[in-house]
Amino acid sequence: MKEHIVRSYEEELALLDRKIAQMGGLAEEALGQAFDALEKRDPRLAEAVIESDKAIDRLQLEIEDQVVTIIARRQPLADDLRHVIAALRIVSDLERIGDLAKNTAKRALAISHEPYPRPLMSGLRSMVERALRQLKEVLDAYAERNSELALSVWREDEQIDAMYNSVFRELLTYMMEDPRNIGICTHLLFGAKNIERIGDHTTNIAEVVHYLVHGRAITDDRPKGDKTSSTLISRDRD
Repeated sequence: MKEHIVRSYEEELALLDRKIAQMGGLAEEALGQAFDALEKRDPRLAEAVIESDKAIDRLQLEIEDQVVTIIARRQPLADDLRHVIAALRIVSDLERIGDLAKNTAKRALAISHEPYPRPLMSGLRSMVERALRQLKEVLDAYAERNSELALSVWREDEQIDAMYNSVFRELLTYMMEDPRNIGICTHLLFGAKNIERIGDHTTNIAEVVHYLVHGRAITDDRPKGDKTSSTLISRDRD
């Protein structure tokens, strides 16, 4: 009987991980499609991304309900307690990633009929590719309980920040050169900021994985490289 209870408990924890993997996959897909909608000015794809966010939200609620049930019925301790707490924290970040992908899709809807120079998208494309890679790697790190891979993602967040700084300056230049670009560039700036924030959420997940594996937080300062505030200040002074 005890062996059956233990096996059932392990199955519940395994189901929790499968649902997190499913939620992560949906978040990856939403981000990739949101950028495709932005780049191709495809309103139907943008609408599909917005609609798909509901599935991510439903999974979050399912996982949260499952965690509450596990805590109430199993009263987990030590490693198992860290497991369910980590799951709660990760799904919160995945839900925010889904929201940011949805918001990017809304930007795609807003500019779907406006022309813009193709070079404007190259920097954004690089940011999305980096964010997607980090999201995949951090989900792999969770599935494999690989703290070294999680730390690698954590350290790489600064690179997305550097890309954002570059995109920010490029879009600012376009707006200063021709006021007619202000509308389109503003939407693209918000899209770029969404992607930069997604990088922050993958970094959050990396910290959770480290906590899950080692039972302690990362004590180093988080690497950050967003210098857009100082860029605005320096331009104001010019």
